[in-house]
Amino acid sequence: QSSNDVIPSAIHLAALSALREDLLPALHGLENALLKKSTEFWPIIKTGRTHLQDATPIRLGQEFLGYAGQIERAQSRLSRNEADLLEVALGGTAVGTGINTHPEFAGRVCAWIAGHTGIAIRETSNHFQAQSTLDGVLSFTGAVRSTAISLLKVANDIRFLGSGPRAGLGELNLPEVQPGSSIMPGKVNPVIAESLIQVAAQAIGNDAAIVVAAQGSYFELNLMMPVAAFNLLQEISLLGHASRNFADQCVAGITATSRGPELVERGL
Repeated sequence: QSSNDVIPSAIHLAALSALREDLLPALHGLENALLKKSTEFWPIIKTGRTHLQDATPIRLGQEFLGYAGQIERAQSRLSRNEADLLEVALGGTAVGTGINTHPEFAGRVCAWIAGHTGIAIRETSNHFQAQSTLDGVLSFTGAVRSTAISLLKVANDIRFLGSGPRAGLGELNLPEVQPGSSIMPGKVNPVIAESLIQVAAQAIGNDAAIVVAAQGSYFELNLMMPVAAFNLLQEISLLGHASRNFADQCVAGITATSRGPELVERGL
């Protein structure tokens, strides 16, 4: 066997493990937290906003249902893109020809790994593309990037809806997890939402690095696999931890104020 087919296979397997053990469970928990708030906030009528201007009325619960729908579909996209990682390069050895290895080696090893991990990786049907490119990783990181942007939207909306409490929108009360200012007693910042926003920015940067790494495919080998591996695993891990923290430390404790219903009566 060769590092040329083993390393890309290990990258796929590591990413699949991180996805199933960390990111997908965290997103599922966040989706449930948002759905719970959607039910809780369903009776509350408020003003919708388009172009940052007053629009027609909407239920606060409907807004949260939209957030939950984003996270639900993020999970679906990630699961669909697993197929790009389940196909592995193992068995191609040096340049994809399988030289110096038994013809049953890859199939038998993949079956052994699948039996011990529950991750049904399989030998690629085309070894020459599998280890000379990072196309599978590149496709998958696109779904991770999409997840990051969905989380960014949810976190931004929630922190703006909680802005104030007097001079902002003030439609939500966010959990007060820490003092927010050394000069203004009583000021509390939306730090949990802001931490998720920063993680989303990092994940988008990770994705950009992977895009550059995928361009490092020359002839029979990609020479930037370590860059791709590091950034792929980091973005999955960060988004998993941040999503879980956002659900537990922010979403679960959100309450609604009377501000939304008060303003809807004054709407155009």
